[in-house]
Amino acid sequence: MVKHTNNTPDDDDLDNPEPSSDEFAALLDSYLSETTDEIRVGDKVGGEIIAIGQDSVYVHIGGKEDGVVEKAELLNEKGELDCRVGDRLELYVVAAGEGEVRLSRAIAAGGQANLLYDAQQNHIPVEGRVSEVCKGGFRVQILGQTAFCPVSQMDVRFIEKPEEYVGAVFEFLVERVESRGRNVIVNRRRHLERLQAEEREKFLARVSPGDVLPGKAVRLMPYGVFFELQPGVEGMAHISELSWSRVADPADVLSLGQTLPVKILTIEEKGGKSGGFKMSLSVKQAAGDPWTAVGEKFKAGDKVTGRVTRCAAFGAFVELAPGIEGLVHISEMSFTRRVVKTEDVVQPGDTVAVMVTAVDPVNRRISLSIREAEGDPWLTVANRLAVGQTVAGVVERVADFGLFVSLMPGVTGLMPRSNMEKAADPRAMEKLKADDPVTVLIEAINLEDRKMTLAPAESNDAGDWKSYAGDRGAGSGLGALGQKLQQAMKSKKV
Repeated sequence: MVKHTNNTPDDDDLDNPEPSSDEFAALLDSYLSETTDEIRVGDKVGGEIIAIGQDSVYVHIGGKEDGVVEKAELLNEKGELDCRVGDRLELYVVAAGEGEVRLSRAIAAGGQANLLYDAQQNHIPVEGRVSEVCKGGFRVQILGQTAFCPVSQMDVRFIEKPEEYVGAVFEFLVERVESRGRNVIVNRRRHLERLQAEEREKFLARVSPGDVLPGKAVRLMPYGVFFELQPGVEGMAHISELSWSRVADPADVLSLGQTLPVKILTIEEKGGKSGGFKMSLSVKQAAGDPWTAVGEKFKAGDKVTGRVTRCAAFGAFVELAPGIEGLVHISEMSFTRRVVKTEDVVQPGDTVAVMVTAVDPVNRRISLSIREAEGDPWLTVANRLAVGQTVAGVVERVADFGLFVSLMPGVTGLMPRSNMEKAADPRAMEKLKADDPVTVLIEAINLEDRKMTLAPAESNDAGDWKSYAGDRGAGSGLGALGQKLQQAMKSKKV
């Protein structure tokens, strides 16, 4: 069975015959010419990168011909190409014709002098070379003409050494053209501000509060530090956000030009006609809260050194690490004396040895002790002093009920008035005053209560101390040590 095909054209095919290849090309050219505006030198055009060659970058600008820009013009400060295929660029037409459209970020020196007028009207940047410093500014060679740039309009920052700009090639905006191009005023600052404004908008679009970025300290003020996050983008870290430690002067913790991580806290738009934004930063929060790891760094019983930051009536605050402060209560300042005023022992700025007695990370508290770090002198009393021993001491103070006598630093005993009266010369004993030397006999030691009873070394009843000590129970005198001593003496006699 033979299958027949119907090749007879229908009515639509007869009404719309298929064009030939030549006719199709003509139609396409006609379409492109109708939909694409005429491109002229000086126009600012936008286009998408369609290819990147070894020396050139090709941009589709919407017409029959694609534009081309030298790759070197698109390199950043590090010499890297910071764009790729698909990115959109805004460029200026510097040459058009003979099947090619040359593009540039600015009108190059190869253009014609009449382009100065177009550049002025259309705010197109032009390249110029700074030839010399003159009164009030610089002479700049632009498009074969000598232009003048005021010193205040050469840069966005204050210029300390104008001669450093001589010989450099920059982009300028044309402010004024007079006398047929013989009097030209240019401005680089306004061009930089425009570029920075564009970069600032891109920067703000990609960052948000909480981000940590490198910042360069550009201005140190009494109330804080201004950091540059990128050219034209600055934020301020208040003095309270520079360190977890207390800071009196920003210069104490960083130097001008130093770069370190900063955390963005807030970004606020400024109101009014000027617009702009305000950014607050933090150096200490970028480093992290030191209290999160305090339990790993410090434990009860650790002996460490710290700096006294401030004194109060109840004690002294000691900084163990940046942002980590502990308290030495006034009762923990000394074993050797009674402390009435904190400043009698330490002063702000002193470096002291302390012992950690308690750590409370939740409530951000650390308890410290200076006296424990120095050591308890009563711990050595049993090895250095004994009941019945004659010791040279110094009167610490005189009370109505007796004499307090210091036998060694931190160890003080009491000679009751009743014992003073037993001295060989009671009147001489009554005349003793603070800091006078005196020789005493140790009558009893109570290590548990840190007490010691003394008697005159020479008394009318020197033997009574033995019966006095023997009458003490296990909780007084030397306690268990005294009992063992007595047992040893009895066993010897046996």
